[in-house]
Amino acid sequence: MTEEEMRNDADAGAGPAAGTGALPRHAVRDGLLDLLAEGGTLTSTEAAARLGYSSGLCSFHLRQLARYGLIEEAPHSGGRVRPWRLRRTEPEPEPLPAEGFGELARGLEDESYQRWLDLRDRAPEQWRGRDEAFSAVVYLTPEELGGVAEAVRQVLAGYRRREQQPESRPERALPVALITRLFPLLPGGPDGNGEAGGDGR
Repeated sequence: MTEEEMRNDADAGAGPAAGTGALPRHAVRDGLLDLLAEGGTLTSTEAAARLGYSSGLCSFHLRQLARYGLIEEAPHSGGRVRPWRLRRTEPEPEPLPAEGFGELARGLEDESYQRWLDLRDRAPEQWRGRDEAFSAVVYLTPEELGGVAEAVRQVLAGYRRREQQPESRPERALPVALITRLFPLLPGGPDGNGEAGGDGR
């Protein structure tokens, strides 16, 4: 079936009015809902890359899903990028305090890394063995710590636009987690008792 036939087939079964009745099952819409459940948000361009259809067809079916109240536009900064998400039926959760967000982020990092360890033997061949994990202890002044952090940010800056501009991503690009923590190791054991910085010289 061609994309035009798929679009016409969807039009024929779309129902009489927006928000009424049930939206008929359709292969493209089922795929879009699966991707939204998996990733949280999705643009038509991202959907096209994942499902193998044109972005126009994916955009059409995303609007169909929105018409029937199954999905909604996700908050975004405007422009041509139009992300969608599953419709929220419950109020937005209260923002976590800073310390709570840190714990949640670390939990998600650990969970994502464990998932990679569990599944990497089944990852696409070109990604197997491509993970990197390393740590180091170096002696820095407070100013040097800030300089190291800025250097990492500068390296990443060249790749950040790919997050909002899917068309700029190379063909084989996948999202990669990069986790950097820079913090002083306080003397005196885990409770931090003792004077930071030794003798202060």
